[in-house]
Amino acid sequence: MSSDRPIAPAWLTARPIAHRAYHDAAGGRIENTFSAVRAAIERDFAIEVDLQLTADGAVVVFHDDTVDRLMQASGRVDAMTLADLKATAFRQGSDTVPTLAELLETVAGKVPLVIELKSNWNGDRRLEAAVAPILAAYEGPAVVMSFDPDSMAAMQKLLPSMPRGIVADRYTELEEWGFLPPRRRFALRNLSAVPKVGASFVSYDLNGLPAFAPSKVRASGLPLITWTVRTPEQAAKAKLYTDQITFEGFDPDKL
Repeated sequence: MSSDRPIAPAWLTARPIAHRAYHDAAGGRIENTFSAVRAAIERDFAIEVDLQLTADGAVVVFHDDTVDRLMQASGRVDAMTLADLKATAFRQGSDTVPTLAELLETVAGKVPLVIELKSNWNGDRRLEAAVAPILAAYEGPAVVMSFDPDSMAAMQKLLPSMPRGIVADRYTELEEWGFLPPRRRFALRNLSAVPKVGASFVSYDLNGLPAFAPSKVRASGLPLITWTVRTPEQAAKAKLYTDQITFEGFDPDKL
């Protein structure tokens, strides 16, 4: 294995990965919050989370570009300060938005973390620059990943020892991906950046499987995980084509 591609840890495929932690809105556990994280720890699930940067440069655990869906406010995460976010209530539950440092303190190595860095696809790498020193000081098991290969290229330079992965799907939903030119979407769908960024694994949309590119990656020896598995039937499909699931909405240990 070349020195610029860290070996994917065995834990990456050992246990199911709770998508945005083990959340259940009806039970008051909102995605990417402390409650959902603690629930995943209790069940010994690996945890997938998303990172964004606030207006004042804090790294927070939050998926959407805006707070509108989950919180009692509206606006972009990157237009709000950390204090703004901490003072804003979720629509359900009593959690506050965690920072990356708070997440790491809560998990404290009890379960592995699969950390997705969100990207605005504009070349801004401030998030990676902020994340790298925080993760460098963390002693627990963790990997990073992103849809944007440029994000992982940045992490390759900033934190080369941490395994990194590429997240991908079919890129056919133009409402979401139409801002990218067709040639770029083709390259992303076919995982052309995996060697370039020294990716140790791939996380591919279950709806796009089976497909040649992820199958080739898996055949080469890199782990292939998939998202987002929401039913036992989808879990059965995932078992045919991938090495582990990223799940939500059910307990895979009860299958």
